[in-house]
Amino acid sequence: MQLIKQHLTPNQALEKAKQYCGYQERCHSEVKTKLYSFSLTTPEVDEILSKLIEENYLNEERFAITYAGGKFRIKHWGKVKIKYELKKKGVSDYCINKALQEIAEEDYLIVFEKVYEESLAALKKEKNIFIKKKKLQDYVRQRGFETELITEKIKTLGKS
Repeated sequence: MQLIKQHLTPNQALEKAKQYCGYQERCHSEVKTKLYSFSLTTPEVDEILSKLIEENYLNEERFAITYAGGKFRIKHWGKVKIKYELKKKGVSDYCINKALQEIAEEDYLIVFEKVYEESLAALKKEKNIFIKKKKLQDYVRQRGFETELITEKIKTLGKS
């Protein structure tokens, strides 16, 4: 799908960008891409971005916290995956770390346990313990949880 380029004046683009940012939290790269789709020049885009930041329509830290919280609560992503996705969006390390700190450790462990147990239940027919452990580890890692956390939990498998 190709973006259809609109030709807007900087003032029209600013208003559109305010609506775009007002609808949901956005990262700088998303807004920048949107502004370039309006056939604006780099200085115009930079000027509009600074106005949006000034007027608090655009706040990278707020975006990172909202994004991380949503992906954790709704999609049950681990911190590794959240960090990776935020980096892909060009969010600063400071904002990423701040967002990950907002996730309560006890909630994180509860979600990890839930993802682990769901995966374990899906693999109940697997008889080979080595294959079961490998599939379990791969699935939970794919969801973005730390290798150390997974390894510790899998050690208990077969001991019960």
